[in-house]
Amino acid sequence: MRIIALACGFCALVAPALATPLADRIGHYVPDKAQRLTGVHDGAGSMKIESIMDDKSLSTNLLFWHRGVIEPYSGIGEHFHNRCEEMFVILSGEAEFTINGRTSLLKAPVGAPDRMGSAHAIYNPTDQPVEWMNINVGASKVYDTSDLGDARLGVAKDPIPQFITMKLDRADLKPVSHMSGGAGIVLRRRVLGPAVFYTPWAYVDHLIVQPGASIGRSKMVDMSEAYYVISGDGSVTVDNETAAIKVGDAIPVDLGQSKSFTAGNTPLELMVVGIARDIRTKNAFAAVAANAN
Repeated sequence: MRIIALACGFCALVAPALATPLADRIGHYVPDKAQRLTGVHDGAGSMKIESIMDDKSLSTNLLFWHRGVIEPYSGIGEHFHNRCEEMFVILSGEAEFTINGRTSLLKAPVGAPDRMGSAHAIYNPTDQPVEWMNINVGASKVYDTSDLGDARLGVAKDPIPQFITMKLDRADLKPVSHMSGGAGIVLRRRVLGPAVFYTPWAYVDHLIVQPGASIGRSKMVDMSEAYYVISGDGSVTVDNETAAIKVGDAIPVDLGQSKSFTAGNTPLELMVVGIARDIRTKNAFAAVAANAN
């Protein structure tokens, strides 16, 4: 059995070092620096993993955001999370996703949340590498996992997934004019709302900021956010600091921090994970009907 650094272990309840410059707080996916691992959670083959955010990136219960590649005929074996929630996302190709022993083949860009108290796995059955991400949010800053010793090879597959999925489909995005007081048009969709999750994980959004457009300055006292740049480039301002961002960058925005985004020469495509201060504030957020969408 192989337990790897997908676990962040017993994480200290420490706020991120906000005195660190914004440019140094932004995570960067550098494929050549990714660690090659085999037998992840008793899975088949090998994969490459790099941590682009960890338990210290936000004061809320983000435990990690991993980026990497699942090699051909490789995957992560089935395992439970009883005190945290995790979501595998693929950005290329296709993969077999398993939740609680039910498996379906899904085509990128797609993800499937593994809610607290459930088990999940992923397997790449193709001869091409699959670009992959993994996001984990806990009930606290403590990670847990329990392996089942099942690589999920050659299992029966449901043509219709018997679990929650999310699709990062650009065709589903809706235009928003002058988002948060910004310029031009931003394409937006809430792909997963607060009812999906049991932890303070509140939502997943998909955004595209068109060239020449921006998302205006805003902040939320009881909500932190983690942004990942799927494609494009631009800049982000957090409080009074501005930094350039590009594909593969991960931007933490903590409780009460203001943020704004501006696209560069190409559309800036973002995936956003919102994490509430605690369950009480997450429930208050969920009670507002508009926040479901």
